[in-house]
Amino acid sequence: MATSDSPDGTNKDQPGGAAGPTGSQSRSAVSTGRKPRGHTYAELHTLSNYSFLRGASHPEELVAQAAQLGYQAIALTDECSFAGLVKAHMAAKEHDIHLIVGAEFHLEEGLHLVLLAPDRNAYGQLSGLITKLRRRSPKGTYRMTLNDLNWAIDGCLALWIPGLADIGTLMDQGRALKSRFPELWIALELFLEATDLDKTANALTVSMRLDLPIVATGEVHLHTPARQPLQDVMTAIREKTTIAELGSRAFANAERHLRPVETLAAIYPPEMLAESVRIAERCVFSMDELRYEYPEELVPPHLTPAEYLRQLTLAGAAERWAGGIPEETLALVEQELSLIEMLRFEYYFLTVQDIVQFARSQGILCQGRGSAANSAVCYCLHITEVDPSRMNLLFERFVSKERDEPPDIDVDFEHERREEVIQYLYKRYGRDRAALAATLITYRPKSAVRDVGKALGMDLDLVDLLAKSLSWWDKPAEL
Repeated sequence: MATSDSPDGTNKDQPGGAAGPTGSQSRSAVSTGRKPRGHTYAELHTLSNYSFLRGASHPEELVAQAAQLGYQAIALTDECSFAGLVKAHMAAKEHDIHLIVGAEFHLEEGLHLVLLAPDRNAYGQLSGLITKLRRRSPKGTYRMTLNDLNWAIDGCLALWIPGLADIGTLMDQGRALKSRFPELWIALELFLEATDLDKTANALTVSMRLDLPIVATGEVHLHTPARQPLQDVMTAIREKTTIAELGSRAFANAERHLRPVETLAAIYPPEMLAESVRIAERCVFSMDELRYEYPEELVPPHLTPAEYLRQLTLAGAAERWAGGIPEETLALVEQELSLIEMLRFEYYFLTVQDIVQFARSQGILCQGRGSAANSAVCYCLHITEVDPSRMNLLFERFVSKERDEPPDIDVDFEHERREEVIQYLYKRYGRDRAALAATLITYRPKSAVRDVGKALGMDLDLVDLLAKSLSWWDKPAEL
């Protein structure tokens, strides 16, 4: 059995030899620090509505339902996306259930994978992979091949969902994946369909021949079966057809929901359910570990971040007050610098100052606004234009040690020349470290009515009339 170092620095047993027909084996697990609940299942393959036109439930609904059912953990694995993670993370904290970070991928070679992040390093690898795939593809799509699995994702745990191909093809696929992932499982997903026996036979055969463990997963699209009609509608929209004409493109039943553990126990051997919990226990990463990280190359090598920020601040203050800095203002500046150093926010201030300095050097109009106007340091750095010697500022509205997060500095740039600032950021920091904030497109009432009407096969003139009767200010809950 192969071994490798685990996140806690100890040597843990890793997937190696199959212990029986299910390919499951007894392994040591990294402790999550949580009190064991004694449950026998963790869902490791879940899609939310952030997998557009596929998942029919919100991340919060999936997490809440998993907690209600007594699951040990739930993984949010939207297709090539982390878009729903923040909502899922907040819901997991509220419902006291362990959230696992992951993503699903469909490869051009016909492979179907779920990658999970057991630790912070693996989360970074998975984030990088998603970024790479999205950047090189047309908007809203991604393209992935086997070669992309050679790209620094060895820290991820891989679940392979085999298709219904012949055994020879599956063996070739399994060997290709096993050579790329130190830890690989076969994910068996059964939905009370005619193909369940074939999928089980294939999984058992490949497991024994390639020495791979099997884990039960559910390819969840719904938090309750009541959402299946909505999922059918979304499938019809995605396939550009009507529900009546979907045929085999629609799911045969509503089994792709979060099922009670008792129901799963009647479908899967206990070893496959237990394996899901063992994998979940390996995944100790939490979104709480993430922190903002800013460029460190802004600071000259002979200075500390605090020293350099102080130098720039005092130089800016000398420009602001040519006749000398008012004593009260200097005391305020010193107070702010001390708090910034204590909270280690220097790189944040230096990054914003660098961007603003570039804009001003090019004659691009810009100005900070919002709570940043309460900062004397921001005024000295020419980020804002509120003179602390003439106003009673409340710095605690901007930065406080109780919040333990960087302050919010909003800077407006003149619209006509904003692209110059964007290109400077790419050139200064590299396209692999700078990006525009992502926006998520969601349905508005008019678009939803039109698409749903078409999926239901309604008369197009009637659908258009219904859509035109709605406005953006209509409350969605009343529609």
